[in-house]
Amino acid sequence: MNDNILKTIGGFSAENVPAERKICLQPLIAYLNEKVDNGERIRLNFICTHNSRRSHLSQVWAQTMAYHFGLKDLFCYSGGTEATAMFPKVAETLASQGFEILQLAEGSNPVYAVKYALNEPPIMCFSKVYDNRFNPASGFGAIMTCSNADEGCPLVMGAEARFSIKYEDPKISDGTPEQTAVYRQRSLEIAREMFYVFSQIKK
Repeated sequence: MNDNILKTIGGFSAENVPAERKICLQPLIAYLNEKVDNGERIRLNFICTHNSRRSHLSQVWAQTMAYHFGLKDLFCYSGGTEATAMFPKVAETLASQGFEILQLAEGSNPVYAVKYALNEPPIMCFSKVYDNRFNPASGFGAIMTCSNADEGCPLVMGAEARFSIKYEDPKISDGTPEQTAVYRQRSLEIAREMFYVFSQIKK
């Protein structure tokens, strides 16, 4: 794993996650452990309204933590109820926390390759609807990362399980002096919780 990512997560521990959030995360942990016990491939699709901020941060950190804890045969995706673009501040925030960001395509919906380790495939990030052909069509866990998507998408076609793990939108800080700090804080919150989730998986 990239050294600067290891520095970012170096102080994480289970004690850093509030008790009420551990309760929220427990169904996902149980799902992952069941898949591991059965020797099944794991696919997770993180879903938010615009697939621009929280869903991408969740996808990237979940894939990274799975690698960190040696969980193989797990693949993370993200999507929205509509497609827009991955917000540039998300890429900037991840870069500041140790990820290598490569922009592969420009335009209204840029494509980014996000690398967490030198010899591992990059995570491909661009905005898409959750059922885009880039994402799995069935046999995946759907993780709703915002209230609007959770309430506005009562049925996620193809999902074998659904989880509500919501985060406050860092968009509230856009255009303010606090933007950088808020995006960093939200990214670290998600990273910390994904660290906890994958630390609880039996291998």
